[in-house]
Amino acid sequence: MRKLTGAVFQSLDGVIQAPGAPEEDRSGGFALGGWLANHFDEAAGDQIDRLFAGSFDLLLGRRTYDIFAAYWPFAKDENAAMGAMFTKAGKYVLTRGQQPLPWENSHRLESIEALAELKQGDGPDLIIQGSSTLYPQLLRAQLLDRLILMTFPVVLGKGKRLFDENTPPRTMRMVEHKVSTAGNVFATYEPTGEVRPGSFASEEPSEAELRRREKIEEGAW
Repeated sequence: MRKLTGAVFQSLDGVIQAPGAPEEDRSGGFALGGWLANHFDEAAGDQIDRLFAGSFDLLLGRRTYDIFAAYWPFAKDENAAMGAMFTKAGKYVLTRGQQPLPWENSHRLESIEALAELKQGDGPDLIIQGSSTLYPQLLRAQLLDRLILMTFPVVLGKGKRLFDENTPPRTMRMVEHKVSTAGNVFATYEPTGEVRPGSFASEEPSEAELRRREKIEEGAW
């Protein structure tokens, strides 16, 4: 069975949109594309090298596929080797659309069920890059095996985020953690199950707390 790992560049406020270049993704009026360039350090490079050290296939959303397909097959100089690896790898695009997928070794997955079937088969492990819309679906279907969050000390304020209001509640267990000298945080998590709320409150609420709850019920709080 294949393992599925998500690897994400994010800001302190969880924005993952267009880390690589200004024109990467301006949707929603996002004007801070390329925000990662001045924060990327040797430790971040080491994390990426480890991520792609073995054989792998890519799992991508349709827009991330378009971004990658327009850049990586044509990458030059220091990025040429990564471009060649991405071209050689299988690229599975989770999309209901029927648009062409011209980059060689590209395959369409029309549903999360098709992805689940792919995971059950033989082949290289799958790695997700970008593709923010996939994560709520993957967590809900319990298909994500590992999540690598690479967090950089910048606040962007707006933009596409890894988790939105459609994300199902889940708990995570940290299995690896590193902080670089530049303040970049690399943390690896594995999903562990449902969220089970507890309480620090007293078992016998005060009169003031009971009145507060009444206001909530009345819509007056």
